[in-house]
Amino acid sequence: METFKRKSPEELLLSIAKLHRGRLKVYVGAVSGSGKTYHMLREGQALKRKGIDVVMCAVSTMQRPETVGQIGDLERVPSIHWMKGAAEKKDLNLDALADRNPEVVLVDSLAHRNREEARFATRAEDIRYLLDRGISVITTVNVYELEGVTELAKKWTGVGVHETVPAETLDMADEVVLIDATPETLINRAAEGHLRLGQGNALFKPGHLAVLRELALRLMAEGVNETLEKYREELGMTGPSGAAERILVSTQYHWNGSIYVRRGQQIAKRLNGELIVVTFVQEKTQLSKETAAFRRSMIKLVEKVGGEFEELPLPSRKSLPGMLVRYAMDRGVTRIVIGHSKQTKWQEFWQGSIVHDMLRLMKHIDVFIVADRAAHEGDTILPAKMERLREEAEWFRRLSPKEVESNIQRIKRGHFKVYIGAAPGVGKTYAMLREGNDLLKKGINVRVGLLETHGREETLAQMGHLETVPRKVIEHCGSQLEEMDTDEIIHLNPEVVLVDELAHTNMPGGKNKKRYEDILDMLSAGISVITTVNVQHLESLNDAVEQITGIRVRETVPDHILRLADEVQLIDVAPESLQQRMREGRIYALDKVDQALNHFFKTVNLIALRELALRELADDVDERLESWQRSSSLRGPWRRQEVIHVCIDLMDQAERLIRRGFRMAYRLKAKWCVTYVRTRDQAIGEEVRRLETLRQLTERLGGTFETIADPGRKQLPAAIVTRANCYQATQMIIGQSKQSRWRELCRDSVVKGVLRAARHMDVLVVAE
Repeated sequence: METFKRKSPEELLLSIAKLHRGRLKVYVGAVSGSGKTYHMLREGQALKRKGIDVVMCAVSTMQRPETVGQIGDLERVPSIHWMKGAAEKKDLNLDALADRNPEVVLVDSLAHRNREEARFATRAEDIRYLLDRGISVITTVNVYELEGVTELAKKWTGVGVHETVPAETLDMADEVVLIDATPETLINRAAEGHLRLGQGNALFKPGHLAVLRELALRLMAEGVNETLEKYREELGMTGPSGAAERILVSTQYHWNGSIYVRRGQQIAKRLNGELIVVTFVQEKTQLSKETAAFRRSMIKLVEKVGGEFEELPLPSRKSLPGMLVRYAMDRGVTRIVIGHSKQTKWQEFWQGSIVHDMLRLMKHIDVFIVADRAAHEGDTILPAKMERLREEAEWFRRLSPKEVESNIQRIKRGHFKVYIGAAPGVGKTYAMLREGNDLLKKGINVRVGLLETHGREETLAQMGHLETVPRKVIEHCGSQLEEMDTDEIIHLNPEVVLVDELAHTNMPGGKNKKRYEDILDMLSAGISVITTVNVQHLESLNDAVEQITGIRVRETVPDHILRLADEVQLIDVAPESLQQRMREGRIYALDKVDQALNHFFKTVNLIALRELALRELADDVDERLESWQRSSSLRGPWRRQEVIHVCIDLMDQAERLIRRGFRMAYRLKAKWCVTYVRTRDQAIGEEVRRLETLRQLTERLGGTFETIADPGRKQLPAAIVTRANCYQATQMIIGQSKQSRWRELCRDSVVKGVLRAARHMDVLVVAE
């Protein structure tokens, strides 16, 4: 319909104006020294090689050798220098730039404030002026210079800034890219004298750098999420994207409503998701004084915890499940939080159950059923003071011989760094080789253990003077195949080895099945390793990636391998730039480009994977910061002692439940276990093989796995809950029932039985 609608004169003028307007690209970093100017200049050089007219003005290299080296033959339009106290400042020379009229201007410091007599007060206004004249601009900004983030940065670091820019300034950018740098990298740069810190010196503490880095990652994730939602809406896509969590709390104006809201808030915080609270009120019903009081307190609480509140009319109780499911689907909700039913089995039969009716109607949305802990909530909370006392007691405890040996091995172990990206072609291998050459120049013995350039000339050019360890030839099925020679690398004993594609599966016949096992051997030998991986290869994200792309990734890496890394650094690229690289043949061969762009490399996929990578790394930074500081995190405290109990059968959904259990346990710092109830109607051989696969997955992710004997179908729910009680589980995870409604009426479903027997604990029902 919209395709054939004639544009109004105003819309035509706006479209024409956009054609003449310059493009804006912003590089965002956590702090000065992240590498924003380096990448801006590098992009300027790349554009110039393509015949684009590029100049630079008011660019500050801070005399960093790497950054200065990127200037090359770029033309510089002189800036206007002036003094503010003892500091020299640079304003853009707008008249000179307008006369020169280049296609692209490179300019630093988006948040810069101009001298009093300047035409505009801020650099952001200067840039708007250039854009309106058809001149494109590439610029840089630190995350703490964005209003809104400034206050958070000051709260967490105690450092304030004077020059800021409205956060919505990023909204006018055509492209925003994060330049990620780990605290270790930044502190090393400062120690080597490559950073002139000045007032920024107070920020260069590991804790402060980690907080600012997390703020940058989360800000970018939110921006990418907005783009993703808009794009999905244009394509008519409904339901959750798979990249972000959105928690919906359904409650009533009742005394226990606050329990559900606070539980929803805790989940949203730990999963870095949005919180929505909705209540349905029957039409034409006058609220009592007590109910009106609960309503006021509910609205106040939701506002306090940063959620969004909505009250909707309810025609009848029978219509509630359908209305709630439609509302959740329209809002892209991933999880509904609701209270346990207090109905008996026969009341559920005659009156219906809201939870069960919802489960029957939904796909892709989990249901989290909250236990009513009002009577014993205090028993499950660990006071902060008690936690500190336990930690202090640990300081004086004598280590066992096994713990001493473990600590010695940890000290001997090599340094482990991982470059992670949202998709192939973002530049992970390029960054790894660049770092390898930087280390080589400093006199460090660096070798390339395994390199996959995929024919990319830019990547191959980064080899420089790096030596490669020859690959080992393996005979397999009459063919000669090549693999990384781990034994030879350990024999040569370099200080650092570069290894591509962490998730790779080795050819049969070698010592290890997976490349990450080879890397663990090198680290144990005292060799430092720098490697690369894409976010879709993380084991626990396997289901989310399949939901996003429709592709099941077969080669995966257990999440704990990433947690072992001393540094994890993101290489961020906007989807449009990545697709352009694809079209130019810089990722895959030209004959594969169309197929890739129409499948994995579709815009909607790349946006969602980018958001997934940003959120995953932000959570990783937060976990490390929380562990290091032993204090509250940006995601809020989680003081409840949690134990997660996952109940599975041998159906296809079992892996999803196990991965979900791991992700919940990791976020909540909880113990977790997986239980399989052995049924009598399984073929023994098939059952054994399937169980071994599920056991290996559980143990690879750090959980414990067990099987229990079949107690009979009628006793099955009670047996499951009894086992969970033995573990003192606070949460149970089960899969959605696949029985038809008539079959459920004739033969009660296991899910229904578990929900009735487990009203004292939280239950997460994972959607199909």
